[in-house]
Amino acid sequence: MASRLVRSLPAFARGAILSLTVAALAACASGGGLYGAIPGDNRPHKAVDRARTMPIQGIDVARYQENIDFPAARAAGIHFVFMKATEGRDYVDPYFRSNWERARTSGMAHGAYHFMTWCSLASEQAAWFIQNVPQDPSALPPVLDLEWNNHSSCKTKPNRADALEKIRVMLDAMERHTGKLPIIYTDMNFHRDVLDGEYFPNAFWLRSTAAEPHERYNNRPWTFWQYTQTGVVRGIKGEVDRNVFYGNQEDWLRFLWTGCDPRAIAALQPTGRCLPAK
Repeated sequence: MASRLVRSLPAFARGAILSLTVAALAACASGGGLYGAIPGDNRPHKAVDRARTMPIQGIDVARYQENIDFPAARAAGIHFVFMKATEGRDYVDPYFRSNWERARTSGMAHGAYHFMTWCSLASEQAAWFIQNVPQDPSALPPVLDLEWNNHSSCKTKPNRADALEKIRVMLDAMERHTGKLPIIYTDMNFHRDVLDGEYFPNAFWLRSTAAEPHERYNNRPWTFWQYTQTGVVRGIKGEVDRNVFYGNQEDWLRFLWTGCDPRAIAALQPTGRCLPAK
């Protein structure tokens, strides 16, 4: 089954097989095996130990990581990277364009995220994202980062209905621009205040650094889990957020092939989403 799936993948997704193979060889060389614990955290928390044993590991980066050696990170077992692209209606991460090209050239699965702010219109933010993020069929689905803007000059905090309206405008624009169903990234506070109990067809990427996601998000299904912000990865200066994909190698290949969580494909394909890449 897996070999037939690999042969049917487009070239950009078949490149991910090399990352999996390299990671397996590196793990076996160290005596841990593919499913052995993956090191790389300055302040590991025991409650998220399971994340370090899962096979499809990734990172998310922004200007703080500066110049990244993506081939080195890939050789160390990193399979994917989400990178900050835009924020609000007028900010572009200064390392976005170089990160995008370097990750793409290295063959690492890569995607862009937009940090939503609450002091400008969703339509303005959508236009800014579209202006700055390439239409790249080989990229991962885009990510909408949803948090309260506690550390910015924007102190506006819309009510739940207004926030949900802005979110749906942004998700729709990102999907139309990229042709892929966006991923929702969020933290516990924003999920509790706005997203809890709300249906979205989108995959969720959940931050939980001191417990497994189901313990903090009322059993919200997740596709990606950010399990530490104190990660250490070869090729990256300083600490970096580390993440994990929920499934195994075959699940990952199906995600690359369709841009959707494999568990949701049957429900979403009748809506015209999750169609295999060509």
